[in-house]
Amino acid sequence: MEKIIILDSGSQVTQLIGRRLRELNVYCEIYPFNKIPVLDESVKGVILSGSPCSVRDYNAPQIKLEGIKGKYPLLGICYGAQYLAYKFGGNVEGSLAREYGRAILDVRKADSPLLKGVSARSQVWMSHGDTISKLPDGAEVIASTQDVEYAAFHICGEETYAVQFHPEVFHSVEGTKILGNFALGICGCKGDWTPASFIETTVEELKKTIGDDKVVLGLSGGVDSTVAGVLLNKAIGHNLTCIFVNNGLLRKNEYEDVLESYKDMGLNVIGADASKEFLSELAGVTDPETKRKIIGRLFVETFDKYARQIEGAHWLGQGTIYPDVIESAGIEGIASKIKSHHNVGGLPERMHLKVVEPLRMLFKDEVRRVGRALGIKEDLIGRHPFPGPSLAIRIIGDITEEKLRVLREADDIYIKALRNYDCTGMNFPSASDPRIMATNLYDAVWQAGVILLPIKSVGVMGDERTYENPVALRAVVSTDAMTADWFHFPYDFLEKVSNDIINKVKGVNRVCYDISSKPPATIEWE
Repeated sequence: MEKIIILDSGSQVTQLIGRRLRELNVYCEIYPFNKIPVLDESVKGVILSGSPCSVRDYNAPQIKLEGIKGKYPLLGICYGAQYLAYKFGGNVEGSLAREYGRAILDVRKADSPLLKGVSARSQVWMSHGDTISKLPDGAEVIASTQDVEYAAFHICGEETYAVQFHPEVFHSVEGTKILGNFALGICGCKGDWTPASFIETTVEELKKTIGDDKVVLGLSGGVDSTVAGVLLNKAIGHNLTCIFVNNGLLRKNEYEDVLESYKDMGLNVIGADASKEFLSELAGVTDPETKRKIIGRLFVETFDKYARQIEGAHWLGQGTIYPDVIESAGIEGIASKIKSHHNVGGLPERMHLKVVEPLRMLFKDEVRRVGRALGIKEDLIGRHPFPGPSLAIRIIGDITEEKLRVLREADDIYIKALRNYDCTGMNFPSASDPRIMATNLYDAVWQAGVILLPIKSVGVMGDERTYENPVALRAVVSTDAMTADWFHFPYDFLEKVSNDIINKVKGVNRVCYDISSKPPATIEWE
């Protein structure tokens, strides 16, 4: 299968390069800059990502381009562009012409294959403290901005291109066109990587990898594990057993509802109620990373217990997706680890199961497209993401049964209100925004939930003073969970939800709405 290789030097938006290529139906894989895979005939081109480092730093990423530059089409982005200039005879200087935010790109060579069809003046997004002050010998400038002469260049005699801006981000208006020119034009990719082709390839790979072994899958009721389960079922059929763990931290009635939703899907599902064990070990724990690690350990131990009862089970299936992998393990010394995910990483040595993660290289919207191609019902495909550690990270501080009751009741009111609010005709930022097709607020929002805050606030109810908990509502729009913006609710919706929660949930006397975007915040509070 043809592909583009992306070498990651630690940029937090490297994944967006991959997403943009996938939107063009071009398959790509991301590797750390220091772990370059063997390049074979399936590789059509290579992209060098940005980085938080300067090429002039002592410990800056050093990318081994022998056997790549001049042999494969190569595109350097931001740090990647500066590295190409610096490494091959040009100059890169700091504090010369820093650029952050929007800039206007002036195309200098309209006949450049990289800039084919790009407007003479186009908005791009800059984010660099260094800038190229001299190009390598044999290189030509193909685009500039007001402050940066060498905003884009080409090394003559080979298919090597570089841009100091970020074509992958939304604010680079014609960025996808530039990436398409590279992948579909310069690299010659066919653009035939589709959900149907992914399903076909993945099912065949699963058959070869698993053979006649049995697999136990962690099923949660969410999109990721559901699609992973149906893919595995398509590949190995009756050799798949799905286990749904009740960790005692699920939403209201979720354990029963999830088991019911799978009855007509042909999946063999076992319910495992381990709620007492989870809540017992989480008692008194306040640190979010410690919570995640406890839940992750118990999750694995529970699976190990049930998996040992299934004769011939050698594999643990998980619905891990790409943002989980990226956020759980940055490049050592460069990209920061943001948080741990319970379904990523090493399993205890004593565990006798190997791991199979058929969705590991997909983003959330790609998982949904694959799910629809598999014929999974829309109410499962359209379900909001829900964190693996469940309500444990929506209760700030220690976890108690009473706090869980309060949060479940408030969350149930909020989610039902989202589903019941008709948003037909609402004004969204763009006519091409996919949310414009939503008929209710639940479908218009990427992810929503309630957070129980670890403080008390004074209130007045029935002429009496109260001293109870505030809760925060969270609702974001996103395409991949790597970045997210808060959702602009109508005031009448917020008013009704606030009144319903305060009036119906004992223990809450104040409702707030979180209007933070990611970055700098994260979607979840812990």
